[in-house]
Amino acid sequence: MSIEQASTFLSATILTALGFVIITVAVVSINNIIHKYWKSFGWKFFPAYFHEPVEFVEPVLGKEKHK
Repeated sequence: MSIEQASTFLSATILTALGFVIITVAVVSINNIIHKYWKSFGWKFFPAYFHEPVEFVEPVLGKEKHK
């Protein structure tokens, strides 16, 4: 690999990384700008398995029984 090819590869790698950083910053900025006006569709990706509240019982040590 010659010095010209190595320098071209290095500069292309740096410019590609900077391009990804700029695109990421732009997407995050746009997302933050429209976040205030965004209305959710109300989609649920996880189904609700419990429709009633779940009662948690504390564990009891010894011979005492739970009421």
